[in-house]
Amino acid sequence: MRVFVLLLLPLMIEDSLQDSDSRNILPKTYPGNLSNGSQSSNSTFPEPVINVNDVIINHTTGTVSTRIIPSAYILAILIGIPSNVYVLVSLSRRKNLSSCLLYFSLAVSDLLLLLSLTLRVHYHLSNNNWMFGEFACKIVTACFYGNIYCSIHAHMCISLMRYFAVVRPFLYRTMLKIHYAIYTSLSIWIVFAIAMTPEFLVQQSYRVFGQELVTCHDIQSYEEAFNRALIPYRLSLICLGFIAPSLVIAFVYGSIIYHLNRSSYDWKQYMKASTLVFGIFLVCFAPCNALLFAHYVKLYTQEEYDLYYYYRAAVCLCSFHSCLDPFLSYLLTKTSTSRVKFRSLKALFPEKLKLCH
Repeated sequence: MRVFVLLLLPLMIEDSLQDSDSRNILPKTYPGNLSNGSQSSNSTFPEPVINVNDVIINHTTGTVSTRIIPSAYILAILIGIPSNVYVLVSLSRRKNLSSCLLYFSLAVSDLLLLLSLTLRVHYHLSNNNWMFGEFACKIVTACFYGNIYCSIHAHMCISLMRYFAVVRPFLYRTMLKIHYAIYTSLSIWIVFAIAMTPEFLVQQSYRVFGQELVTCHDIQSYEEAFNRALIPYRLSLICLGFIAPSLVIAFVYGSIIYHLNRSSYDWKQYMKASTLVFGIFLVCFAPCNALLFAHYVKLYTQEEYDLYYYYRAAVCLCSFHSCLDPFLSYLLTKTSTSRVKFRSLKALFPEKLKLCH
């Protein structure tokens, strides 16, 4: 949580330095009005032109957006890419695909996010001027939101596998684990590829009127009906992509810890993994999604945008889950599924297992 406070501090300091008008704007993407003709007077610029006020321009090109946010992304990239590559190399050498396919899928998703963040870093360091075109902007936006919810659902599916192994060992023995891993991984990717489709249907990059500046996803027009329809869409995405899986994970790991505490074996490795899962959700996923949900509720019902500063810090913090996931994969793969299954059975039926020996 100290990291979260440190990320929030510069935003609150910058907020206090702005005049009172700045407190009445700032949705997750800045609001703007399309310029007449919607195209720049220079035909070499393909992006629609959008009008925004000076306060939005100052925030878009301010120190937080052009220095602090890219610095956080660079740190995540430097830690996350090598660790996720190491996880992929390690898992590719394993023979038991059913135990590592979900971890492999999680590492691939995190790598896609981190690689897309390199373009975001360039964008922020270039004074928030996007130079890679509309399609690349849509890809980067979809990679970010798609990765968040793919990762959350991958965590949920991994936790369910551990739950069956520890709490329902007899059912776990009858499962076709390789089929479960394959179908689950494919389902996650397909469902969230479809869920990200609306991000490809709206204009993501705009040229700011009177500025040599092209923004990517930071400024959008809410004059259009389809853009306004994205608000309830993203609210439902938060409910299905974060809240529901979080409740499942809380129940699953609570059951696992309760079950393991009843046994007489040393489950420190498993406890560490469970603690790390809760840490990733509480520090990385929860602040971002809670602020995003609260923001969209206020935006949809009251048209107020004052939560933007804090959401922006939470987004930076959320990207660090891609650095923590490899350590979680390492801890969970160290807890052998076969050993979990055997010890769970022994804890439940010690007399019968003695007869087997």
